[in-house]
Amino acid sequence: MGLFSPPKKHANKFNYIPRYYDPEKERREQRRRELRGQSADDDTPYAPGKYIRTVREARAERKAQQKADNSGTPRALMIFGVAIIIIVAYMLVPRIVNIITMAGKKSDPTVEQSKLDNETFNPYTPITIVPNDYQEQ
Repeated sequence: MGLFSPPKKHANKFNYIPRYYDPEKERREQRRRELRGQSADDDTPYAPGKYIRTVREARAERKAQQKADNSGTPRALMIFGVAIIIIVAYMLVPRIVNIITMAGKKSDPTVEQSKLDNETFNPYTPITIVPNDYQEQ
């Protein structure tokens, strides 16, 4: 349990070993130089906001490059959409006009029958059924 601990012979010590060369720090600095596009020998002092400006400028350049690369895509997509609309309109407009004209016609059915009689033979015309008055004896 943690209620009682034996007395210590000496106080806690801070184990600090002074180093003049830190390999982790060197790797970090080298990586930063590579990301900034600077040579390894460049020892310019740090200026406040230096890394932020570098990242911002790189991001703006990357977006400009992407915008230049993708400039033709919206135009091609718009042309494709207009072509689809024209094709659909070409297919549907005559049918819609035909439906409207048929709905607007209110003609006499006997006139239509006489028109059918005067026309040449059409196998798709409906057959007119006449009642049979013939009686067998």
